[in-house]
Amino acid sequence: MSTPHERPARFEIGVVGAGRVGAVLGAALEQAGHRVTGVSAVSEASLSRAADLLPQAPVKPVPDVIEGAHLVILAVPDDTLAGLVAGLHQAGVFTPGQLVMHTSGAHGISVFEAAADSNVIPLALHPAMAFTGTAMDLERLTDCCFAVTTMDLARPLGEALVIEMGGDPVWVPETQRLAYHTALTHASDHLVTLVTQSMQLLGEAGIEDPARILEPLLTASLSNALRLGDAALGGPVSRGDAETVAEHVELLESDAPDVRPTYVAMARATAQRAVLTGRLSAAAAEPILEALADDS
Repeated sequence: MSTPHERPARFEIGVVGAGRVGAVLGAALEQAGHRVTGVSAVSEASLSRAADLLPQAPVKPVPDVIEGAHLVILAVPDDTLAGLVAGLHQAGVFTPGQLVMHTSGAHGISVFEAAADSNVIPLALHPAMAFTGTAMDLERLTDCCFAVTTMDLARPLGEALVIEMGGDPVWVPETQRLAYHTALTHASDHLVTLVTQSMQLLGEAGIEDPARILEPLLTASLSNALRLGDAALGGPVSRGDAETVAEHVELLESDAPDVRPTYVAMARATAQRAVLTGRLSAAAAEPILEALADDS
């Protein structure tokens, strides 16, 4: 595979969207020897990120960011990407042969169909990482997996860009892009919700530093789950402790009704998965599922 030292071509890059992802990837490519020639930023937060991570890049209107760039990075929310591509195509700002890359996990390159007449080279590169939008992320990109989706001829280029940013390219076919993104969203975003709800409950129980209690437990649970899969499952549901589960649900109903639906949904899914994998008998699961019946 190519390395930054083996590939002589250096790109002038335009970054559309100085959000947490766009500014960091622009900075990572600058570290690899490319040059960001323009960045679009509107909000105070994005202007601050652009100043911190891309201090040499002038802030410009979007058409000016794209004009003359060899590589354009569209780092915008998933739901606005298709409209942005169509609008830029209609405005005639793309040039034939221009590399246009987006960072959306949910989309592959079909989102560029509206700009097919522009003859751009489409790239969909999504880093599987939670971003802070700070220089800290540049170190975290090392060995971070990037989903790569593009036309076959551009695959080596897309993978080379990932490697230059310190990442590890993983090929994701166009037809599997949504499944890939669903999995990551379920793992990352929902994990944050579970953890913050647990911290809420501990705080309401009078624990001064909930994170101190949860960190070793969560670290071990995550490590075990990644290594062992379903065999890592423990706790009252997998043990068949229906009375304990019922008491949990009763407490949540009175003390934390906002947390109760999450607990019930996850406990039910845990019980069903434990039965399917043979860790819990159907007979033992029945009273647990009764305790979790959503009759509130």
